[in-house]
Amino acid sequence: MKTTQLKNALFVSTVILALAACSNNEAGNRQVIKEPGKTITVIDDAGKEAGEPDISVQSIDPYEQVAITDWLDEGSVVAVKANEALGKMSLEELADTYPRSLYRLHLGTKQYEPLIEQKNVFLGEGRLSSDKRNLLYSEFSLGDPVYHVVNLESMKSFAITGGPTAGAVSAHWTDDGKVIGAAYSGGAYTASPDGEIAAVKGLPAEGLIIVRQMNGKTYYTSNADETLRMLDPSTQQETRLNLDRVSDLLPSPDGKQMLVVQYTDSIKKLTLVDADGANPKAIAEGTELGGVSWSPDQRLIAYSLKGAANGTSVQGLYVYDLLTGKSTRIAVDVDNPQTVWSPSGQALAYAVWDGKVFNSSVVHLKSGIE
Repeated sequence: MKTTQLKNALFVSTVILALAACSNNEAGNRQVIKEPGKTITVIDDAGKEAGEPDISVQSIDPYEQVAITDWLDEGSVVAVKANEALGKMSLEELADTYPRSLYRLHLGTKQYEPLIEQKNVFLGEGRLSSDKRNLLYSEFSLGDPVYHVVNLESMKSFAITGGPTAGAVSAHWTDDGKVIGAAYSGGAYTASPDGEIAAVKGLPAEGLIIVRQMNGKTYYTSNADETLRMLDPSTQQETRLNLDRVSDLLPSPDGKQMLVVQYTDSIKKLTLVDADGANPKAIAEGTELGGVSWSPDQRLIAYSLKGAANGTSVQGLYVYDLLTGKSTRIAVDVDNPQTVWSPSGQALAYAVWDGKVFNSSVVHLKSGIE
């Protein structure tokens, strides 16, 4: 659900336009571009006044003691919850807890279908590749997690360990179906779905924090310098972007923009920028900010915010509409959630940790602009 008032807002190449099925919408210069496997809403409303909020909440469905981590389809999700059938953890420090397993949760019936189960470990994260064929998840009991990739058709899996990594510090899907992250051995790695692990050349050998990939470019920050940098692996050319103290980065579905979370000593802010760091647009800022995610068609941005307005403390989950340039609060008193959009973008799931268990909710949204 995508872009609003941007200077030079999303440029779509002539080749893509020739292949895409495009339709103009009455809401400004809006184009819906359909390509194999995805639909992106492209908006070019530069210079136009933002409209009124056009997002409303139809209903909110609670799912207790479970973390929804991704959507398999519009009616089922990947979910993490305690697995009492496996018995309690054997480690003395964890003897009062049950292992956590990955499930397919059917939202309508609230029925759970096991995806991955394992005794004496907590499984978590559960993020799907863009083609939904592979699942990236973590495994831990005490200490650092170990990341795994499993093919959901064959159920064959591998751990991101050994080779040039000595284990993965972080793990994120790339736009070409691989996994990228920082490695315990230093530097960064990529892992393909068939289990091939390789080092990423040209990055600092130590202290990497953010490691992401978009359109073949590697974006990173390090302990030595939290300024965001972009590396072109094909030329080894590095560009220092004008974005300092970056704590998170989320590439857009079409790879032309990104959401960047920056911080000062007391404030966090969310900014939309082009892939090269140009044309920054402020989305939100507050004392706490998180739960950031893109809707699949790139029109909507979810985020949680805590701050002060008119002398009053505010805290909640918001949706920013790039089509109107407005934010709508869709849930109150939501603290540090994880958020993930349904394939249609008409529902948003969020999970919150209460100190003992995760609880999730699915917010069904309605847009006045279809």
